Amino acid sequence: MKRIAAYIALAFVAILTPTQLCAQTSSRMDEAMRKLIMATVMTNNFYVDSVDCDKLVEDAINGMLSKLDPHSAYSNAKETKSLNEPLQGSFEGIGVQFNMLDDTLLVIQPVSKGPSEKVGILAGDRIVNVNDTAIAGVKMSREEIMRRLRGPKNSKVKLGIKREGIKDIVYFTVTRDKIPVTTLDAAYMVTPTIGLVRFSSFGQTTHDEVVKAVNELKAKGMESLIIDLQQNGGGYLNAAAEIASEFLQKNDLIVYTKGRNVPRQEFRSTGGNLFAGKIVVLIDEYSASAAEILSGAIQDQDRGLVVGRRSFGKGLVQRPIDLPDGSMIRLTISHYYTPTGRCVQKPYELGNKEEYHKDVLNRLNNGELTNADSIHFPDSLKFQTLREHRTVYGGGGIMPDYFIPLDTTLYTRFYREISAKSLIVNTNLHYMDKNRKKLAKQYTTFEDFNANFEMPDDVIEKLFEDAKKQKIAPKDDEERNATIPQVKRTLKALAARDIWDMSEYFQIIYADNEMVKKAVELLQ
Repeated sequence: MKRIAAYIALAFVAILTPTQLCAQTSSRMDEAMRKLIMATVMTNNFYVDSVDCDKLVEDAINGMLSKLDPHSAYSNAKETKSLNEPLQGSFEGIGVQFNMLDDTLLVIQPVSKGPSEKVGILAGDRIVNVNDTAIAGVKMSREEIMRRLRGPKNSKVKLGIKREGIKDIVYFTVTRDKIPVTTLDAAYMVTPTIGLVRFSSFGQTTHDEVVKAVNELKAKGMESLIIDLQQNGGGYLNAAAEIASEFLQKNDLIVYTKGRNVPRQEFRSTGGNLFAGKIVVLIDEYSASAAEILSGAIQDQDRGLVVGRRSFGKGLVQRPIDLPDGSMIRLTISHYYTPTGRCVQKPYELGNKEEYHKDVLNRLNNGELTNADSIHFPDSLKFQTLREHRTVYGGGGIMPDYFIPLDTTLYTRFYREISAKSLIVNTNLHYMDKNRKKLAKQYTTFEDFNANFEMPDDVIEKLFEDAKKQKIAPKDDEERNATIPQVKRTLKALAARDIWDMSEYFQIIYADNEMVKKAVELLQ
């Protein structure tokens, strides 16, 4: 009983300051706490069957949070570590990008200057055993394989490698190290004077990654910048503020937050002066949280234009509350507001997370994602930007200055089905496994590859045959013919990624992207 009471008490102490504790130790609060502890203790001691005490407490926490907003949540110790790694900028392991090919771990690329590259592991190698335990051909889960490969810095792991052209298994001893986790997906020149940076989240290293990428693009002649935040789910608020500071004037308001028991807090630009040229920001219905802070600040301060579709609408700030066993509560403590005073959070009903997460589907069904004329705002949701006094809109998400409808015909039904079954990815893995060295030798530059390479027809035919075996087929020749160029482009982009990196992948994928084309048009 003491352990349960202490556990619950610690959780509340982590949330409340001493002043707040004094203010809230009313008889009503005391009664509620006694009730919760008594219910837990009585269940643990007198329930007909044995119970898991820790599970009881976890269920109680989850039960409380489920009645609140959609973003307050509990995660156990394992989930907390997994959630934090992508944002904290590193994890400890062997340093390879990999995928699973026919139940075998295939190295796509070793991390540059990472522990695996240092001992001589190459792209195309197959890791077949770890510390003399087979991981290939035994249907081991991806999570279990990753658990075996990861480990504390300076610990050693023995890897058995099957390499093309070598009959026997080759063994390497890898000393694990800190492996950087980057959030920057792409940085390249779209035209001789327009650069593009794309990042997938806002983590601890995102600011430094963006600064480095922008400086490199400026050295290549960049005069205007596209910031691509499509499908960026957010991350650290401070990271968004740091990046916004690089583009705004000193002391410009970036965002402010306030809540019931949290006073107003303002984030203002320090005037980083990273880039003074014209800016266009790309957003879509999956751009959320910190992505909305950055796009909202640039829009409200008239620093640039926003192109795309209304963003997700997550304007709630969560405070992480660490619990003694490594688990965590993320508790919503305030709303955030753009410089003009827009609350970005879309409406929600307490405790109804299911309906909240259907919002994007509802937008598609009511036509908002495909037709700008279907969107109407009352006067109460109209705001004026701070310098040019343009009309912008509140009420949930960032509404772009230029609307780009979702192209529901971009991919055929047949393409979507073979993609969902991982047939395209697997086709790429097989093709690159056989042709990686030949392609790297034939195409010494990405420009040459992009201009002259096309995925062979027999590769596409083999992909369609594999789809047929899984009972996936085009409805007619028209759908088949429409799918072929879509598949060829994706496979070409994946091949470019494997030879070079993600920037080259996006250069191919974005060649006819309507948002990028509109951004270029506006910047020119």
